[in-house]
Amino acid sequence: MVRFQRPIELGNGARVGIVGGGPAGTLTAFFLLDVARNIGIDLRVEIFESRQFTCTGPAGCNMCGGVISESLLQMMAADGIHLPEEVVIDTIDSYMLHTDVGSVSIQAPVTEKRIASIYRGAGPHGAESQAPLPWRSFDEFLLNLAVQSGAYHIAERVTGIEWSDGRPLLITRGGERRDYDFLVGAVGINGTSVSLFEKMGRGYQPPRSVRAFIGEFYVGEKMVQRVLGHSMHVFLLELPGLKFAAMTPKGHYATFIILGDNIDKEMVQRVLAHPAVRQCLPPHWEIPVLPCQCQPRIYLGMPQRFFGHRFAMVGDCGVSRLYKDGIGAAYRTAKALAMTAVTHGVTAADLRKHYLPTCRALERDNKLGHLVFYLDELLGKSSLFRMGLLQTVQQEQEQYPVATERRLSGALWDIFTGSASYRDIVLRASHPTVLWHMIKNGWSSIGRH
Repeated sequence: MVRFQRPIELGNGARVGIVGGGPAGTLTAFFLLDVARNIGIDLRVEIFESRQFTCTGPAGCNMCGGVISESLLQMMAADGIHLPEEVVIDTIDSYMLHTDVGSVSIQAPVTEKRIASIYRGAGPHGAESQAPLPWRSFDEFLLNLAVQSGAYHIAERVTGIEWSDGRPLLITRGGERRDYDFLVGAVGINGTSVSLFEKMGRGYQPPRSVRAFIGEFYVGEKMVQRVLGHSMHVFLLELPGLKFAAMTPKGHYATFIILGDNIDKEMVQRVLAHPAVRQCLPPHWEIPVLPCQCQPRIYLGMPQRFFGHRFAMVGDCGVSRLYKDGIGAAYRTAKALAMTAVTHGVTAADLRKHYLPTCRALERDNKLGHLVFYLDELLGKSSLFRMGLLQTVQQEQEQYPVATERRLSGALWDIFTGSASYRDIVLRASHPTVLWHMIKNGWSSIGRH
């Protein structure tokens, strides 16, 4: 016997509860209210977020590398979300790609593919000594934007989720109980709140994840500009288990990111001691005794039962992108979820038909991403591959004035910025011309050495 769910629409006076006030939660609130307003529906959207994004250090941080692509900024602007100048700390217009066998500079293919560095909170631990801070928190901006759009910010922690007559009910630390027509989980995969959704009895299981490393190292603004400039420095090193490492300029600080297979303290020390990394740091510079650092879990694979009758997960506790562009994925999935909830309904069938396709498209592309990093790890052990890659990129930068002809350079740029899908990256990097030049240049470089 086939069971059908009656449509449940968010009509006038409907209540939506969002647990989590990071980009996924606040963008969902913004789009819910925007879509509802455009079709004449009055919604009440409440965002539960106890974290203070105006605080420096862990109290205001959402554990993120803090880079967003220019293309995402333009998409946000088209939706009426204009990032203030004080939120963008630096604009990055090139990469320095470092390997065991040399380095090469990769310029942004076009102006629209630059990236911006931001702070999710008010900056690293210790930055409060620079008060007044010369920057503004990205997450604080988005939360204020949602409130200005009509959302209500409730600065309380949710301690329980129950169901009453088929409707979700949230319990706060103060003991208050609030019921909703639709519940959105935007809690990420690093906080304790994700366990509330695991325990609510709807079968939700978080995504597969792996440990990374993020450190904010104080270097000084003048030294940052002298050593790093306006470039992100990316390291593809022959270290087992390492996917890549990156160093990003942010005002007085350098944000150091290490991604790989469960990064531990020993791996962090090996990466930071590598000659290719040391040459990008000031002479005789040593890691601060107490740097602002964390080892967050990052998204690897799709969760189980991340939506159902009157609830859905969004952001990296739902479906995100592999190793990059988590904010961009939050933007896309938040917009799709809001459109689904307001214009179609909030039953499991509605969400499966209209929200799930966006999530599946991201996950299909992530599978290609896993292939890209597997091949990089496999081929990266070969001097022929590394030398061929560097020489080909160098030739593209020198010989091809047209960005579309710099196929390998553009593919590498998009791997680290999130400006394109892994599918597009694979198509460009596997072009016969690229493969031929890499093989030829690899053999030629080995011969010279």
